[in-house]
Amino acid sequence: MDAGEGRPQPHLAALVLARGGSKGIPLKNIKLLAGVPLIGWVLRAAIDAGVFHSIWVSTDHDEIEKVAKQFGAQVHRRSPEVSQDSSTSLEAITEFLNHHHEVDIVGNIQATSPCLHPSDLIKVADMIQKEGFDSVFSVVRRHQFRWSEVKKGENKMTEPQNLNPAKRYRRQDWPGELYENGSFYFAKRHLIEKGYLQGGKMAYYEMRAEHSVDIDIDIDWPIAEQRVLSFGYFGKEPLKEVKLLVCSIDGCLTNGRIYVTEDHKEMVSYDYRDIVGIDLLKKRGIQVRLISDRDCSKTLSAMQLGCVAKVSVTNKLQVLKDWQEDMGLSWKEVAYLGNEESDVECLKQAGMSGVPADACAAAQKAAGYICKSRGGCGAVREFAEHIFLLLEKVNSARKQLEEISSAGKEMGRHENSRKGNKELMEKE
Repeated sequence: MDAGEGRPQPHLAALVLARGGSKGIPLKNIKLLAGVPLIGWVLRAAIDAGVFHSIWVSTDHDEIEKVAKQFGAQVHRRSPEVSQDSSTSLEAITEFLNHHHEVDIVGNIQATSPCLHPSDLIKVADMIQKEGFDSVFSVVRRHQFRWSEVKKGENKMTEPQNLNPAKRYRRQDWPGELYENGSFYFAKRHLIEKGYLQGGKMAYYEMRAEHSVDIDIDIDWPIAEQRVLSFGYFGKEPLKEVKLLVCSIDGCLTNGRIYVTEDHKEMVSYDYRDIVGIDLLKKRGIQVRLISDRDCSKTLSAMQLGCVAKVSVTNKLQVLKDWQEDMGLSWKEVAYLGNEESDVECLKQAGMSGVPADACAAAQKAAGYICKSRGGCGAVREFAEHIFLLLEKVNSARKQLEEISSAGKEMGRHENSRKGNKELMEKE
C-alpha cells in the first residue's frame, strides 16, 4: 500500500523476453558470459534492485525456462505466434499482459544488456512510480559525428549532420548526443495497450557508458566478457579474493600426451607460458596446488614448480575439501582448473572453475569458464588472467554496493520529503 495516498501501489513487473531462436548465436540468452548465463546477469540485477513486485521471463524454450527459474524468475510460456523471427517485442509484451491482469507497469529488460546494475533500476522505478512518467527508457551519451549517406550511383556529396567541419568540436567542449542503448523500456499498461512502448509523458534515463553493453552479433561476445568482468554487477554478496588455485596436471598443465622412451621412461611437454602464469599467481599471494589421478611425481620433480602436489588420487573432491579446510578458506576463495570427468565435482564445488578448450564435454558443462587455449598450450596462463580480472572486480565491488545503498537512501529521502510536503499542505 502507498501509505501516503491510501491506495494499493501499482504492480511493477520486470519482464525479460528470451525466445529460443537466435540467428546470430544459438541459445544466446543462456550462453555463458564470464561464467554466468547471459540472462542471469539482468535477472540478478532485477532481483537485487528490490523494486519489482514480480520478475518474469517470457520464453518458448525449456532450457531457458530452467535457467530463469534457477535465477529466481517466474516463467511465462509465450505462444508460437509471438516467437517468430518477425515477432516484435511489443507483441510479446502485449501477450504477457493479456495473461497477467494484475500487472500495471512493465519494465522490459533486455537479456542482452549484461552490465545493467540494480542502482539504475531503482532510480527508474522511482521515476515511473512516483514522478508520474508513463514511459522511461535507457539511453547512453555518444560523442560521434554523423554524415548523410550517399548510396551507390547517386551523384551527390555527403553532408555533415551534427557538426561544422570548419569548426570541429573538441570532445570536452561538446556534450554529445543521446542514443537508445536498448537496456530497458518501462511503460504503463494503458500505453502498451494502445500499441506503444514509448509515449505519453516520456523520460529517458542516461546510463553510464561503461554499463551500456549490447550483444547482437558473435564478435561482441569476447568484448562483452571483458566489459562484464570490469563493469558488471556480481551480486549483493561481496566477492571473495581467490586464495587457492588447484590445477589438474594431465590435460591442463600438460597436453595429456605421454611419450615413452625405449628404456620405459616417460616424458611430457608443457608450455612455458603456463609456468609464467603459475609464477604470477604466486606473486599475487595465490597458492597453486597440483593434482593428478596417476603417479607423475618424477615429472613434477623435473619441472621444479615449487607447488604442493597430490598424485595417485582416487577422490579429487576429498583432496580439494581437505586443502580448503586446512587453509581455512570459503569455497568462493577456491579456484579449480580441470579437464576430465574426475574433475567434474571439483569444478562444481569451487567458487571459480575453468577448463581448457579441449576438455571433455562433462567438464565443460560443469565449468564457469572455458579457456580458448588447449591443455598444455597456455590454458593455465589464460585462467590466471581470468582470475586477475575477477580480482579487479573485487576491488570495485564495494563501490557498487555503495551506489545501490545511495540510490536507496535517495528514494527514502524523496519519499519522506513528499510525505512531509503533503502533511504541511494538509495542516495549511
